[in-house]
Amino acid sequence: MTPTQVIEAALERAEQAPQRNVWITRLPREDLLAQARALERRSSEGLALWGIPFVIKDNIDLAGVPTTAGCARYAYLPAESAPVVQRLQDAGAIALGKSNLDQFATGLVGTRSPYGVCRNAYHPDYISGGSSSGSAVAVATGLASFALGTDTAGSGRVPAAFNNLIGLKPSMGRISTRGIVPACRSLDCVAIFALCSDDAGRVLAVAEGFDGADPYSRHVGEVPIPGVRFGVPRPAQLEFFGDDEYARLFDRALERIDGVGGSRVEIDLAPFLEAGRLLYGGPWVAERHAAVGEFIRANAAAVHPVTREVIEAGAVPSAVELFHAQHRLMALRREVDRLWSRVDVLMLPTAGTIYRSAAVDADPIRLNATLGFYANFMNLLELAGIAVPAGFRTDGLPFGVTLAARGGTDRALLALAGRLHGP
Repeated sequence: MTPTQVIEAALERAEQAPQRNVWITRLPREDLLAQARALERRSSEGLALWGIPFVIKDNIDLAGVPTTAGCARYAYLPAESAPVVQRLQDAGAIALGKSNLDQFATGLVGTRSPYGVCRNAYHPDYISGGSSSGSAVAVATGLASFALGTDTAGSGRVPAAFNNLIGLKPSMGRISTRGIVPACRSLDCVAIFALCSDDAGRVLAVAEGFDGADPYSRHVGEVPIPGVRFGVPRPAQLEFFGDDEYARLFDRALERIDGVGGSRVEIDLAPFLEAGRLLYGGPWVAERHAAVGEFIRANAAAVHPVTREVIEAGAVPSAVELFHAQHRLMALRREVDRLWSRVDVLMLPTAGTIYRSAAVDADPIRLNATLGFYANFMNLLELAGIAVPAGFRTDGLPFGVTLAARGGTDRALLALAGRLHGP
């Protein structure tokens, strides 16, 4: 197929797709076809993503297209694309538009948006996961070949699991976060959604790279995973919040370990869970307030009430509390570092359950918190992680596991994910 044919097919799919509130902004048809025709006048040689359509979470800048972060009052028009977007476009990828999200990337549910609840690709009554909801659903429903999201507390991995996708959360600083509306700037990562780990790896190869203008960018080397010792939580530490089917599917996922020649090693999940509680139960929520708190004070009516409640709480923690929490986090990192002498990779449920949108509306903060049980600690502990599809409940809703390891292991994790995800 030519790029023009691909874009025409993508446009037709978008027009015919059921309403799931995936989009905030779609690029005009003629603009997209003009980009496709321009690519056809060039050789595909050296363009790793020649003519491949993708979607961008709307807290990431695309030149000439408003960035809303899920809040129309906040919107601004960037003159330049975020470096990660520009890298993809320079490799021949075509951005179809900007996708819906939990406002200000605050939430794991996909329901906190004035642009509408983003509906799960497999059942419209269920949450899509967030905050990168539109990006995940776009890929899961065939509207784009891959998508960009962000992942601070699970916002890439959780929607990937709920929509049967690969969701890569790279190592901290591997992909520039310049040109992205911050959630927690010191923890934010760009996430990649794809149908398989090979596709995610191809996108990562283009997207990554040190950015000297981004103070959080890092030179990240390739760290191997030396073996196939899978760290799995002690049974008493597993939590599925009453979801027996997710519990059964995790047991089945553990059986796949034998199929790749791996072994299971029970680990103590306590230091991971304690680190995760620091994110919203501790002073790190102040970093969200630092990002958009002033805007919220001046524009309270324009902000989703749950988002406002979460971020306004960030004005409360003191500097003393933050330093106490930082000291505790460093101790927890040291505990986790010692774990790698016993295991090579962690396997965890990506989320312990999934909820109907109506249930989340009725109890938004508590249910959102349960979705972060296995996800919130990842960036605080500077791990790389990848969500991997791992089966379906009897009602047809997907289940996923997350593989995690030390920073720098991204490509090794992708390779392992491909083995687990394969037939």
